[in-house]
Amino acid sequence: MKDLSVIIVNYNVSYFLEQCLLSVRKAVRGLQVEVFVVDNNSVDGSVEMVRRRFPEVKLLANQENLGFSKANNQAIRQAQGKYILLLNPDTVVEEDTFCKCFRFMEEHPNAGALGVKMMDGAGKFLPESKRGLPTPWVAFSKVFGLAALFPTSAFFNRYHLGHLPQDQVHPVDILAGAFMFMRDEVLEKVGLLDEDFFMYGEDIDLSYRIKQGGFEVYYFPETRIIHYKGESTRKTSVNYVFMFYRAMRIFAEKHFSGRQARVYSFLIRLAIYLRAALALVYRGVQGVFPLALDGLCLALGAMVGEKVVPNPMSLDPSPMWAAYFGVWLGTAFFSGAYDKPPRLNRLVQGMLWGSILLVAFSSIVSIVGEINKKHVLVAVLLGLVGMTFWRLVWHFQEYGHWRFGEPKTKRIAVVGSGKEVKRASSLLRQAGAQEPLTQFEPQHTPADLQQIKEVIEIYKINELIFCGKDLAVSQIIEWMVQIHNRAVEFKILPENSAYIIGSSSKNTRGDYYALHIEVNLLNPYHQRNKVVLNSLVSVLLLLLAPVLIWRIKGKGQFLKNCLGNLVGLYQWVGLKATATPDARPAILSPVDKISSARISPAAARQIEVVYAKEYTAYADLLILARNLPNLGRRVA
Repeated sequence: MKDLSVIIVNYNVSYFLEQCLLSVRKAVRGLQVEVFVVDNNSVDGSVEMVRRRFPEVKLLANQENLGFSKANNQAIRQAQGKYILLLNPDTVVEEDTFCKCFRFMEEHPNAGALGVKMMDGAGKFLPESKRGLPTPWVAFSKVFGLAALFPTSAFFNRYHLGHLPQDQVHPVDILAGAFMFMRDEVLEKVGLLDEDFFMYGEDIDLSYRIKQGGFEVYYFPETRIIHYKGESTRKTSVNYVFMFYRAMRIFAEKHFSGRQARVYSFLIRLAIYLRAALALVYRGVQGVFPLALDGLCLALGAMVGEKVVPNPMSLDPSPMWAAYFGVWLGTAFFSGAYDKPPRLNRLVQGMLWGSILLVAFSSIVSIVGEINKKHVLVAVLLGLVGMTFWRLVWHFQEYGHWRFGEPKTKRIAVVGSGKEVKRASSLLRQAGAQEPLTQFEPQHTPADLQQIKEVIEIYKINELIFCGKDLAVSQIIEWMVQIHNRAVEFKILPENSAYIIGSSSKNTRGDYYALHIEVNLLNPYHQRNKVVLNSLVSVLLLLLAPVLIWRIKGKGQFLKNCLGNLVGLYQWVGLKATATPDARPAILSPVDKISSARISPAAARQIEVVYAKEYTAYADLLILARNLPNLGRRVA
């Protein structure tokens, strides 16, 4: 029997997985450990990378995305370890993490499972390291913001157990699925992960069953891990909200009964609709706010223009101005004026095209009498001044300089040996990023930390890259915690890796430097066109519904699909074989362009990769035209 079986479920995060496995390789020393990687049909080369770089790993390569629970259970059934560790691929463990956890469990026979102290990519403590049972009151306090208002209250914030010190061992109720160190005999008694949970809630359910089985669940802060993506990732995503609270509802129906179950179910349903509404409002405000500012600038320009070039007409010009503003803002939108970082030429180009369209339209229908052309010219010029000014202020606040179109200036320092610093510089060049301003080679003495702080101060460093080959993970985490500064971001260059990985907070997806590969579907221009196309197609289909609906299978679902696409919940054509769990559900996929017959998963993935790389709006229209009878298909 092995001492420990480490199980990592991976889905399209090859760069994180590589770094995680490198840290695991160092942490297994002193124990008999087997490592499983269960890949859920990734298309980013994860399987090939594991086979090439980590031959000691037991790789289970699935041909479809089975979800977190099923994939973990696959490996647990094959595991030979006395202890089982479920570990996320977007984590980095300290060199002594496994030994310390093993020792603690050996010394506490009543312990069924433990979790450790988790830090985000900026060195900040993640409160989900320790959690309480989501009873109706705990769920209510969390959903309605009372936990956030009173973070250290034992009454209001039992969800994150904010009243318990971060640096002391405590029995807790719930562990995070990112790191669950469990006794194998306990799993044999209480059962494996519940496969009704696809992505969220399985950690809550399993922790609860371990407690119900008579074992303790511990928070163990004497070792730390980095967890790049905390629980808040994509919480503004409507799909995330429904998936997470669906998981909570499954938990409630499984473990509560009677009045408690009814109250919990009511709160969860209320939370689903409340959070989904808030997510939609937040996304709407984010999208509309820049447009509203530009509209205000144009309105002020029109008001000033009225004084400079009086309008001789007695008719109220307000409706015409509203139409003019709509055309200007529309052409600015499609010219990329709202893409980041903002570029002045895109804004000017949009205003110019809008003005040309307005002049041409006015000449054709002879309505220029209502609004003087000189008045229009003054309005757009003054509006441009206002739009440029607010963009300039925002650009400086966001990127720290006044140069339009340029992202935030990176002032990078690399901590490591000369050889690794050169490798980091080469990777940064290949990724099109700025090269390091300076380097620091640690002497592995207590003075290192102070010297790093001095380097940051002298060179005004805002990004620090640690070389994983030269530094222990425990040392990197300690320096991140001690340096912790909002102005400084941290990244790690793993040993022999082609990626430099980091994340500025738990709310930010982990990012990385690597060779740039152009994928049209990720381009803001094409993403914008795809969203607009979905809505326009939905409006057209709704207008033509009385004629088309007789040809369409699933007529009721067809109307739901139209409305779902109109408000952005669904997409008409999207990735399915290669979709991420938080992607918007799609009615059709690129495979529908080829044939309705079944094809192999590998072929489907290849078709979707080509679609993503070469995407155009015409591709979606072609797929829709060939599949009109299937537009009533259920989302997937």
